[in-house]
Amino acid sequence: MSRKIELLENSRRKLLGHNLGTCSMEELQDIDKQLQRSLKNIKSRKAQLFEEETEKLQTKEKFLLEENQRLREKIGLKQRHVQENVGQQEIGSCSRSTECSEVVTELFIGPPTTRKIS
Repeated sequence: MSRKIELLENSRRKLLGHNLGTCSMEELQDIDKQLQRSLKNIKSRKAQLFEEETEKLQTKEKFLLEENQRLREKIGLKQRHVQENVGQQEIGSCSRSTECSEVVTELFIGPPTTRKIS
């Protein structure tokens, strides 16, 4: 068991670049191949994760665009409804009283004693 642990520790050190001076050319080539395979696997996994994340974000974007459109339609309907109500209230208030269009104002400039009221 201790021999196995020692071999694994040596292998780990070599993969990290420590104690390479004692390695033969064949061992160095094996280490290089193993590192290349590991790097290839890491890059492949990274690309896969990026692709999955991109798909999730595209799905979320589509959902948000649809929700945005629904909300715009909902706001548009409410705005039309409010505008119709305001228009009806204005028409109704002016038709009930004649004061709406018959407002008379006068401006007097000067002291109050010299004002002339017509």
